[in-house]
Amino acid sequence: MACCWLLLVLIIAGVGVGCRAERHAPERPNIILIMADDLGYETLGVNGGTSYRTPHLDALASSGMRFTQAYATPLCTPTRVQLMTGQYNFRNYIGFGLLDPEERTFAHHLQAAGYRTAVVGKWQLFGNARQRALAGGRAGSLPQQAGFDEYALWQVEARGSRYKDPYLEIVDQPAGVYSGRYGPDVFAEYIERFLERHQHVPFFLYYPMVLPHDPFQPTPDDTGYADFDPASGLNDTEYFASHVSYLDEVVGRIVRQLERLELRERTLLIFTADNGTDRDVVSRLGDRVIRGNKGYTTEAGTHVPLVASWPATIAPGQVNDNLIDFTDFLPTLLDAAQVGRREGVVTDGLSFYPQLLGAADTVRAWVFCHYAPNWGNFTDRRFVHNGAWKLYADGSFYSLAEDPEEQRRLSEEELTDEARRMRQYLQGVLDRMR
Repeated sequence: MACCWLLLVLIIAGVGVGCRAERHAPERPNIILIMADDLGYETLGVNGGTSYRTPHLDALASSGMRFTQAYATPLCTPTRVQLMTGQYNFRNYIGFGLLDPEERTFAHHLQAAGYRTAVVGKWQLFGNARQRALAGGRAGSLPQQAGFDEYALWQVEARGSRYKDPYLEIVDQPAGVYSGRYGPDVFAEYIERFLERHQHVPFFLYYPMVLPHDPFQPTPDDTGYADFDPASGLNDTEYFASHVSYLDEVVGRIVRQLERLELRERTLLIFTADNGTDRDVVSRLGDRVIRGNKGYTTEAGTHVPLVASWPATIAPGQVNDNLIDFTDFLPTLLDAAQVGRREGVVTDGLSFYPQLLGAADTVRAWVFCHYAPNWGNFTDRRFVHNGAWKLYADGSFYSLAEDPEEQRRLSEEELTDEARRMRQYLQGVLDRMR
């Protein structure tokens, strides 16, 4: 049955013809996947954002390929499950804060292929008592259950602070508060040591960052950090820019460590984010003013940055306008790792690995989202879009080119022949996603 729906998805996803010769596939690389927490497309300078300083991310994009049409789900856990398993949420999402321990993740597959695997940063996939109760008593996954050999994480079985004086769980160490430390610094140091320890073997590092998620609080670069009490409850968007700058510097630290260890040329480094920016944050993208819309299904809730850098393999300075959704990461990473045998690999995704090498023989014709977060007051929604037109399962139809904020649902009377054809085409995709 799984093979049937996989074949169907691949058929209706669409195929394009490449216009450039594919570069010679190199030896399998080390892989680092970094995912920021609540960072919309509009926040990066290289994407046209003018509100924040992101020099390291801008340089990373310039060294490789920058994607302009990457889409996550609107919320953290649904995106994380989709990213790690390569499947749409209606197939395997069991509840907020939970990853079904029966699922096989990209870490399982890369581990089986001989990669040393690690996850660092935010977990949020084991679930607390309330989340497990809402899922009918089902528990989520611990990091080693999900295929990771090593980990340094916030929010595994307990929560606490993620920033100043963080509560962390690190493999082979007792869980607890790291007094006097800043969480992102602890994670960066762990990553630097991981890279040094495993520089002579292939490794996969997944880094779901805690930044720049709220609470927005002083970073070590801010005046007043030393006297700041993390238990104060402070959450001030004034510090969002500091969070973005600190995130950017952490990415720079990772790049510098790769260079120091002479691993940069042999490492595929991917940066993205799990959903749009927090709704309390207003940013500028060129002439546009964009309010973050995390949790909601508009472009401002789902459109995220995506950068891939792999010197000497990915040509520098490329801009890729093809559609990407988060089911595509798993097959892409497996292709990069040259995992040729795919028994047991079930995915809705289309690998964008050939595009990294300069080919575009298989490109995505649409992005689909099944959004049932089981968290907060968010409404369950299903939609499909092709970058220009967007159709919801309830029949709502929008022109994204003219109305990216989805302020005006198109009526039947005003549809052009082209719009009617596109609506029919997108409805066919929705009909097959059952």
